[in-house]
Amino acid sequence: MAVVAERAFTSRSTLQRVEAGDATVGMGIYAAVLLALGLLDGLSEVADIGNDPVGQTLASAELPRRVRLKRASETPGDV
Repeated sequence: MAVVAERAFTSRSTLQRVEAGDATVGMGIYAAVLLALGLLDGLSEVADIGNDPVGQTLASAELPRRVRLKRASETPGDV
């Protein structure tokens, strides 16, 4: 634990908070710990929408169901 904390430039207590999943620890600390463990490449997968089917479903539900485009003759100012 001391070696990982040293390589991540953080304290052992902060590393313990990272292991516990403490949300108050900054993202940079998480990235430094992942780098120290040789797991930083996996961080890009966390934010990949392709790996989040629930997020995709929620985003799709927010899309408009039907969009109507106005015809050129319906534009304001036409008489």
